[in-house]
Amino acid sequence: MPASPSTARAINDRVALRLLQQEGPLTAGQLKQLTGLSRPTVADLVERLTAAGLIDVVGESGEQRRGPNARLYGIVADRAQLAALDVRTEGVSVVVCDLLGRELARASVPIADDTGTGPAVEQAVTLVERAAKEAGAERLHTVGVGAPGLIDPATGELRDSSGLPEWHRRLVAALQERLPARVIVENETNLAALAEQRDGVARDRDTFVLLWLGHGTGAAVVLDGRLRRGASGGTGEIGFLPVPGTSTLPSATDCEGGFHSLAGSAAIAELASGYGLVAAPTSSGEPQAAALVRQAVAALSSPSSSPSSSASASSSSSSSSGADRFLSALADRLAVGAASVVAVLDPGCVVLGGEVGQAGGEVLAARVGERLVRMSPLPVEVRASTLGGGAVLRGALLTARESAQDDLFAPRPR
Repeated sequence: MPASPSTARAINDRVALRLLQQEGPLTAGQLKQLTGLSRPTVADLVERLTAAGLIDVVGESGEQRRGPNARLYGIVADRAQLAALDVRTEGVSVVVCDLLGRELARASVPIADDTGTGPAVEQAVTLVERAAKEAGAERLHTVGVGAPGLIDPATGELRDSSGLPEWHRRLVAALQERLPARVIVENETNLAALAEQRDGVARDRDTFVLLWLGHGTGAAVVLDGRLRRGASGGTGEIGFLPVPGTSTLPSATDCEGGFHSLAGSAAIAELASGYGLVAAPTSSGEPQAAALVRQAVAALSSPSSSPSSSASASSSSSSSSGADRFLSALADRLAVGAASVVAVLDPGCVVLGGEVGQAGGEVLAARVGERLVRMSPLPVEVRASTLGGGAVLRGALLTARESAQDDLFAPRPR
């Protein structure tokens, strides 16, 4: 059954808006070429979208740079302002952007472990309000929130999660109450996977698993281009995966004894100390494990054959040896968890994400890949994240923008 004229117009409008979003400003002629629509149809939709305040003339193109055919049309970026939050146990980061994703403001606030639930929520909400004010956003359209823990697939709400502070769960409700905006919450690891698929190392993959390695551990599963959450929203809770090499088994309320005990930040720091590696204190909020892995990779890549004395040569060689053995031991641990995921899902690609995955880079990814080749009959490529911990904010922003576009670009009754 053919689409009605109004439905056809709505479809054409959305196609044109998506192209302008993805490709940047375009002329009517370029829109005609990319959409395959007739010249009169394109002229009609350009007039319609301009009248609706969704697009406007932003410049001219071509050698002559004059006349209707040279006009460049672009999305009206300030039609909506968006915010993205990365909620961690140690603090909150926020970025405010326009509809094209251009950053308008960025801020963060640490939240101490002994901060009460009420004060912690107030700090986080105030941070968002201040960032919005700095960005000149009188009214945020959509706020995307990335948080650790389980997201109820039926309600979209953050569920009670063991080991996480109460203010995490209270924050979403407080944002909805204080801000005149739509608030969307998603698991942090899932958002990181969306960002890696859109802008990171998984751009060419429609099936892959992201192994999150930051303060904690997690996994996100993308199959056939779709993020999979599971029946209860718990797909990827790999921290609870029973693994060899631990002294106990995890329970329903505690991941101690699971994969987290091998690959969490505290476990990696303890492993590094056994090989003589100690990380210098950082003020950036980077997990200690990431700093140690970065230090180990740097020690392997630094020249050890040209120090000025035999004493320094011995010291350099010892440092390089410790770093090498530490990275090998860490790769052994990561491969145990990754091999389980590969055996069950056959994703073909595992991305080492989070701050630790980014810090390890190709050096750590290659070592994990070598071990998986020996452990699994299934072919799999291991890649290092290029976005690291920043993938959560990026994924939250992409989610907020998609939601805002679905609302703003929706067909209106005529």
